[in-house]
Amino acid sequence: MPQQNPDKLVIGGREFTSRLMVGTGKYASMEQMVRAIEISGAEIITVAVRRVNISDRSKESLLDHIDLKKYTLLPNTAGCYTADDAIRTCRLAREAGLSDFVKLEVLGDEKTLFPDNEELLKAAAVLVKEGFTVLPYTSDDPIVCKKLEDIGCAAVMPLGAPIGSGLGIRNPYNIRIIMDTVKVPVIVDAGVGTASDAAIAMELGCDGILMNTGIAGARNPIAMAEAMNLAVRAGRLAYLAGRIPKKLYATASSPIEGIIA
Repeated sequence: MPQQNPDKLVIGGREFTSRLMVGTGKYASMEQMVRAIEISGAEIITVAVRRVNISDRSKESLLDHIDLKKYTLLPNTAGCYTADDAIRTCRLAREAGLSDFVKLEVLGDEKTLFPDNEELLKAAAVLVKEGFTVLPYTSDDPIVCKKLEDIGCAAVMPLGAPIGSGLGIRNPYNIRIIMDTVKVPVIVDAGVGTASDAAIAMELGCDGILMNTGIAGARNPIAMAEAMNLAVRAGRLAYLAGRIPKKLYATASSPIEGIIA
């Protein structure tokens, strides 16, 4: 029998085969969302707690369209601007039976959507103590990422670029420093706009990517979901294979030793 692929993504003791995580917002229809998620190959699906009807489950909800036996749900605190608000949102999600596996967002302002790292650290400390598996969205700051790891977060999720910008990985050097600084998985969150962005992030050695707008905002979200699936897998395989070193001058592809003039 063929040997099973040992290259699993492990977060908080849970194993995943796919290294692509996707969101559920901005799609033209629920049907389009379901199809895009399926073709992306993702196993972790993030949903904004504020978009889920948790007060009256008798009414139609986003969750009615997601097969919770097939996917791991990752509730997120999108739209929260204080630690207290984010903590309250996570508690509501757990009480409603969604999950204690959460993506923690604490935003600094509405224009940039950059994280408020001070409030993020406060919220993460409380949630980890309460038994949540915390995946924090943070700036690409190695010091903050190390503090989040020390608190007990199961992963760190530095932004590649501002949320929804599609600018790609703006500071690959910080991402590499973060990977050298922490031992938990490093998952790029925000900024990925096309397949090459995803491949670059994975070739750097990132453990995974979370994206929403890059797929949902494409002219053809279904095709882009497939492209992202392939790009993440290709980038990871290239990282494991080990690229050739960059050189200033040419190196012959065919050996010239032994050629008789």
